[in-house]
Amino acid sequence: MNSVTRTTSHSPATRRTASWWLTPDLSSVRTARRLTRDKLTDWGFDDQIEVAELLVSELVANALDHAHGQVHLGFSAENGLLRCEVEDENPQLPTMRTVGLDAERGRGLFLVDMLSGSWGGTPTPRGKAIWFELPAFAEVEVEADAFTPIAA
Repeated sequence: MNSVTRTTSHSPATRRTASWWLTPDLSSVRTARRLTRDKLTDWGFDDQIEVAELLVSELVANALDHAHGQVHLGFSAENGLLRCEVEDENPQLPTMRTVGLDAERGRGLFLVDMLSGSWGGTPTPRGKAIWFELPAFAEVEVEADAFTPIAA
């Protein structure tokens, strides 16, 4: 397994966090996808799993391609918002670039831009973190009485 460290926390305010260190090899992309699926399933965010997996794999692949060292993958969820961050050791923030129709690479940030609610990059002491946010709606158990009709 490629993850070195894992932390998870749940607070009464429904803030949830999880993070992992990934090794600097291509198998970490597959590991990041699995960790994403497992964690979002645990949190009940089934509606966002496929998009989050795709975007995480793009960001982890970019980090492995353009930086060196371990990659840090982190998630947080609070107040209906899921945030993912991928941190690497390269301080240079990425830019979207125009690619030809037949180009095999270079569309990852376009996918992040199109499929996420928002995204960006932040300098960190190690390098940078690229993040994206998605609306997160966890499964909620509701009492049957909550649907009692209201008299007009």
